[in-house]
Amino acid sequence: MPGGTPQTLRPFLWRAANLYPDREVVARTAGGITRYDYGEMADRTARLAGALDDAGLVGERVGTFCWNHHRHFETYFGAPGVGAQLHTINPLLPDEHIQYIVEDAADGLLFVDPSLAEKLASAYDPDAFTSVEQFVVMGESVPEIPFGPVTDYESFIEGYATDYDWPSLSGDRPAGLCYTSGTTGKPKGVEYTQRMLWAHTMALQTPQGIPVADDDVVMPVVPMFHVNAWGMPYAMTAGGAKHVYPGPAPEPADLAALIEEEGVTLAAGVPTVWIGLLEYVEDNDIDLSTLDRLVVGGAAAPRSLFEGFDRHGVDLVHAWGMTETSPVGTVAHLKSDLEDADAETRIEKRLTQGLVVPGLEFRVVDDEGTEVPWDGEAFGELLVRGPWVTTEYFARPDASEESFEGDWLRTGDIVTVDGDGYVKVVDRTKDVVKSGGEWISSQELENTVMTHEDVIEAAVIGVPHERWQERPVAVVVPAEGADLETLAAECADLVRAEYPDWWVPDDFLRIEEIPRTATGKFDKKRLRERFGADAVEGEAPAEAAPEAAE
Repeated sequence: MPGGTPQTLRPFLWRAANLYPDREVVARTAGGITRYDYGEMADRTARLAGALDDAGLVGERVGTFCWNHHRHFETYFGAPGVGAQLHTINPLLPDEHIQYIVEDAADGLLFVDPSLAEKLASAYDPDAFTSVEQFVVMGESVPEIPFGPVTDYESFIEGYATDYDWPSLSGDRPAGLCYTSGTTGKPKGVEYTQRMLWAHTMALQTPQGIPVADDDVVMPVVPMFHVNAWGMPYAMTAGGAKHVYPGPAPEPADLAALIEEEGVTLAAGVPTVWIGLLEYVEDNDIDLSTLDRLVVGGAAAPRSLFEGFDRHGVDLVHAWGMTETSPVGTVAHLKSDLEDADAETRIEKRLTQGLVVPGLEFRVVDDEGTEVPWDGEAFGELLVRGPWVTTEYFARPDASEESFEGDWLRTGDIVTVDGDGYVKVVDRTKDVVKSGGEWISSQELENTVMTHEDVIEAAVIGVPHERWQERPVAVVVPAEGADLETLAAECADLVRAEYPDWWVPDDFLRIEEIPRTATGKFDKKRLRERFGADAVEGEAPAEAAPEAAE
């Protein structure tokens, strides 16, 4: 009989609870370390499902306003398992974005961490939160908060049976919802069906994804409100691995302690997290002997980070994805015929965003829609499609028209592809500098400038120019005591050593701290608003893309 059982999340938890009932789930919380096993987790998730069912939330959206911990993990299976839709909300977003997201999603219930209750109270607007009938604080007590009705999590699930009769769900049933950060407008919602999350999990489990085995100890540092922690909690459960959740705002010392004490083998996070950990490790006596892999994504990681962890015997693995791709789309594994390549070739491949994971297809096109060659040099926008890539935004037909071509997602990422198929993100379409008709990668300039020992951080923006349309300007955070004029000259030389003269930024501007978005990326919109109009005066260098200008 064709078809068979629908592809849903439920079998992942069933397998973990029945094959690995004693495998631990560990969480760092405000009250210390909490630990239990898959068996107890499955029982508690069943009780949560009963509570959600009894509250009339089947078919509704359930919001979470939480950090990475065991109770948040229970909602990952409890809410989708009853047929509700788990909506993870980024608490770092501006209040007005949180209001818009809650109103747009029409969440029926909100789980909130005690430490985030004040932030939620700041964002709370009765007109935006009209759909929310229940607030549940993730703990054993309820702090004073100016909204309600409210109860604590343990009271919410108390008294419900551990043998919940899980419903049979369609693979097309909505299971998740996550909003983009909205740096260029209102946040856009991306829905994930049961089948999309199942397919994404299975792709992660392939050798060319981010496979998780039953002897792994996995610590997702990437927040659970960032596209389901990149899907890691589902892959960890599917593989029967031990979970280690780092809790709210972990410092490098917290991460190092968890790695040592829990025997972490795999962790995932953004570059700033691993930069901080590497600095801490090199200043302290830390045992990383169990740590095999660190997955890095969200932004490009510098070469120094790869080389630093190589010294400690830890493999740093680049990955790329988006909210719209559930999110993992590429992973930078070395092809088998490159394993014995020279060291420079290997690290150049690792510095890319990698190879497309099994199950996805991609194209790279120029402004005219023509596919660019795979030569490692030609720029173009990356388009992807596949079973876990969304084809429209939640209730936003206006945004969908701009971002999709049939079942192809226009990612907005400008990339090159080399002859081996390795994708390298060189910019965002809104951040690439167009000078004299030619593209300049702001990201590549940033990476080059940040190789200077006296540059802590650097962001490059395009500013309007009367003759060349745009010119690049570097905004830098210099080290204490560094002379900006000397620094600018030396950074310009670094750029000239790798790129044409017309790529050299026209100016280097000092800033105390580069603003970031709620997802931790450089907020170039704010930089352009602050510096864009008046940053550059006079002519660009004479060599500025002369052939394009003609």
